Amino acid sequence: MLRRLHLSLALPIATTVVLWGSAYAGIRVGLKAYSPAHVAVLRYVAAALVLGLVAVLTRMRLPRRRDLPAIFLLGLAGFTFYNLALNLGEQTVPAGPAALLVQTGPIWTGLLAAILLRERLRAWAWLGIGISFAGILLIGLGKGQSFQLEWAAGLIVLAALSMSIYNVLQKRMLARYRALEITSYAVWAGTLLLLPFAPGLLGEMRAAPLPATLAVIYLGAGPAALGYVTWALVLAQLPAGRAASFLYAVPVVAFLAGWIWLGEAPATSDLFGGLLALAGVVVVNTLGRTEAKNGFSRIRDVRRAGPL
Repeated sequence: MLRRLHLSLALPIATTVVLWGSAYAGIRVGLKAYSPAHVAVLRYVAAALVLGLVAVLTRMRLPRRRDLPAIFLLGLAGFTFYNLALNLGEQTVPAGPAALLVQTGPIWTGLLAAILLRERLRAWAWLGIGISFAGILLIGLGKGQSFQLEWAAGLIVLAALSMSIYNVLQKRMLARYRALEITSYAVWAGTLLLLPFAPGLLGEMRAAPLPATLAVIYLGAGPAALGYVTWALVLAQLPAGRAASFLYAVPVVAFLAGWIWLGEAPATSDLFGGLLALAGVVVVNTLGRTEAKNGFSRIRDVRRAGPL
């Protein structure tokens, strides 16, 4: 049964990893012509339109009114704040190191799941957290430049924390909605919250070279729309912490995409710091975890039973 489950998830896991890994280089391309806020706005307007078309074709039901506050919180955490912080950070942090910093997310997911979903962390988890933060510090200060890179790295870590909040909150919502539904609702909510940053976007679009605009549109249609749907499919069938562990492969794709697309060869400090960060994540998600008391199993049982 477990083997069949993993085989059935192989395609959505691989799709998520490839799309999300390429997104970091795509953001760097977009930032050559667009401001960080406008990259986020254009990206998610494109994603919202793609998911809107899917919603019409599939006759997607509307969310329940009582769930709207939670949906807007999902949109704020997973799309609005996450993308603004990540885009600001990637102004100075290359694609590969940025992906490594975001991959501290499983630590935050594990800690939040322990609080909200009753997953218990062992004492080993704290050692893993310490190792990861040592890696984050090395990436943030390793180039010996000004405080600009340190602040940029910190912004990306905040983006990782925000995405972890999204993952845990989404896990609860998947008990009532299908993966495509809750992803679409959250993307639309996050896009609405990004619209106040839209002034000036049309002027940038007119001045931007076509490759930069196409890169941002790809970010919306691919990593944002399709990538988050495939991720929700994985999260619907696996505990949040275990699902997040599959994303360890994202930095590998990000380094390759940054190298091929942008010519960003990884620095030694970035690679070593990233290895430390990922080593800490592995410790947290293996030695630092025990089975959930009743959180994930109960949610998965409810999900099988159908919407509440």
